[in-house]
Amino acid sequence: MGNVTVIGGQWGDEGKGKVIDWLANRAEVVVRFQGGNNAGHTIVVGNSTYKLSLLPSGVVQGKLSIIGNGVVVDPWALLDEIERAKAQGLALSPEVLVVADNATIVLPLHRDLDAAREARAGAAKIGTTGRGIGPAYEDKVGRRAIRFADLADREALEVKIERLLAHHGALRAGLGLPPVTPDELLAQLGEIAPKVLPYVKPAWRILGQAVKDGKRVLFEGAQATLLDVDHGTYPYVTSSNTVAGQAAAGAGVGPSAGGYVLGIVKAYTTRVGEGPFPTELHDEVGELIGARGHEFGTVTGRKRRCGWFDAVLVRQSIAVGGVQGVVLTKLDVLDGFDTLKVCTGYRLRGETIDYFPAGLKDQAACEPIYEELEGWREATHGARSWKDLPAQAVKYVRRIEELVGAPVVLLSTSPDRDDTIVMRDPFQD
Repeated sequence: MGNVTVIGGQWGDEGKGKVIDWLANRAEVVVRFQGGNNAGHTIVVGNSTYKLSLLPSGVVQGKLSIIGNGVVVDPWALLDEIERAKAQGLALSPEVLVVADNATIVLPLHRDLDAAREARAGAAKIGTTGRGIGPAYEDKVGRRAIRFADLADREALEVKIERLLAHHGALRAGLGLPPVTPDELLAQLGEIAPKVLPYVKPAWRILGQAVKDGKRVLFEGAQATLLDVDHGTYPYVTSSNTVAGQAAAGAGVGPSAGGYVLGIVKAYTTRVGEGPFPTELHDEVGELIGARGHEFGTVTGRKRRCGWFDAVLVRQSIAVGGVQGVVLTKLDVLDGFDTLKVCTGYRLRGETIDYFPAGLKDQAACEPIYEELEGWREATHGARSWKDLPAQAVKYVRRIEELVGAPVVLLSTSPDRDDTIVMRDPFQD
């Protein structure tokens, strides 16, 4: 048995929560390695629905769950999420949940800055969640961030706060925000510290021992490859690397520890927020897909933009993300369509190309080239066996495999954990 890394293969919201929960049943440790509470995973178990943002999905099954150093963590949001999870009957304690001591803290001033920048940008806004994730990552790479280990050292914290506010003071003044005093920030952190510090530990050490002991580890990504700060549709991206290569750096393990890489993709395409979207549908078909798929953001509640499956983008995500197997989700949303379309290439100023370019003008000018496939009338919702699928649905899945260059190893046919068709167990070597 080996380890598994799960990443999104589109613009997020592909159903990673359900898949990760399914995999967590086979794992012993679950690790979140990037992002913040701008992510959202929805897990349905029987009559219970869990909406997680910072908590690794392993908490639902009581597995050791680690928030790695690559995550930027809002401690107020984390504690609120812990309380909500406990209210739903989940047993959360420092024995089950670990927060990396070298993880960066998302502060209230980060949220202020995020919101003020978006408001100032107007029509040119990126479409962030307003959770302060980008500004927190900026401070991290700027070497002025407050980390969880600092909460236990008041003297060091005072020095770090002075350095941090020297930077943010000018930014806040320029954006018309009121100043934050060192005493104010110190008081905020002093209040939260005793509540969160019991969970704070050297995560790399705990995880390293688990790997050494041969325990099965699930590395859980947030957002998706097309939102990667390097490989996504920049600047309409998140502020971290979302590809599988980040699992090692964001968790504190060697690059070989990630094991088998799974890419989660929907049977169609969605996107929340701003940015290019070649196959977006602005008609009743797009509205129907959105309604059937309940396409609203887990974190923000924003309506998702919907479109046909884009094999060019997924193939590109598989290449840069190191994906070895695909999990195809929400196939049931396409039940009943007479005809389905799949994007197989783009026309760019009279030329046919088989990749998504990096330049904004080129991205906006890409026109999708579609291949039409016959739909199916029979229901796939809740199917748990390959033989339960209509012939045309099987053909659709097989054609996607051909176009993206990777096998579909799991097929999800509803939000329920057990409605999963397994072609290969990713944890099996």
